[in-house]
Amino acid sequence: MILPGLSPLEQPHYDDLIWSWAIRNAGKYSPALFEPEAGRPAEWQILLTLAALLQGQKAEDVNVRALDDLYFAGLAALLTQLDDSPIRGRDPAQILAETPGCGPERILDLQIRTGPWGDAYGARPEGLRLEHLRERPNGVDCGALEPRLQEVLRTPSGQVELAPPYLTADVARLRQRLGRSEAELVLVSRRQLRSNNSWLHNVPALMTGRERCTLLVHPRDARRLGLREGSCARVRSKVGELAVPVEISDEMMPGVVCLPHGFGHHRPGTRLRVASARPGVCNNLLAPGELLDRPSGNAVVNGIPVEVAPA
Repeated sequence: MILPGLSPLEQPHYDDLIWSWAIRNAGKYSPALFEPEAGRPAEWQILLTLAALLQGQKAEDVNVRALDDLYFAGLAALLTQLDDSPIRGRDPAQILAETPGCGPERILDLQIRTGPWGDAYGARPEGLRLEHLRERPNGVDCGALEPRLQEVLRTPSGQVELAPPYLTADVARLRQRLGRSEAELVLVSRRQLRSNNSWLHNVPALMTGRERCTLLVHPRDARRLGLREGSCARVRSKVGELAVPVEISDEMMPGVVCLPHGFGHHRPGTRLRVASARPGVCNNLLAPGELLDRPSGNAVVNGIPVEVAPA
């Protein structure tokens, strides 16, 4: 099912993910560029509606604003109970009354105001609110990061544990795996600067030049398998098979072949004129769903056993 969410330019934006790698205390808020058409709900409104329907409410009885208030009040109440919260002991109803707006923007305002640079709902009058970020379209810079490791480290040893037991216990299996026969190939993926996964595949200037959806193969493996530069290879796993051009490279480890991810723009319904002209192949089709990484339980997307032969 595809739900009728808004486009990125019809929604406000505040980046949490990328700023986590910043070297300064900074933030930037961007309002929606276009107003959505009447009758088109935001994603948070759709999700609250679905939650209400799954709990047995009738569609005509769903009050999205009331559900949003209830959710926000719960977050505020939780923060007023935490020992290290700047609003500990405050009345949650007062926090709700003093936080304008609704949906994710109201939660963002709460996060900013209760964060290290926030106004703590009046306790630090010089602190930040979402309103301040709205007034500064180029963002705010609160200075360089400060060391906090000892403050946030919560390991039993009080140290950064680089080799926890659940990882070291798996070393024997890893060592055994490294000793496998060279005839046993594994497939890994790669990211490319001009792709950013698949975001840039429909930008004409970035899709020029040589073919980038290629299978990188070590020269030794290429000789053994009868593969030539620019020829087509057939890559087969337990669940799928792909045909892809070969690129011979000594940057690869023998026994390992590599396909970029983010390609496969030839599917019916693809409306990307530039990308579909050089579609490539989707390496997800080679990933067995039951293949899991033992220590983490995550699906394996690198190190997939494959067979490679000339197409």
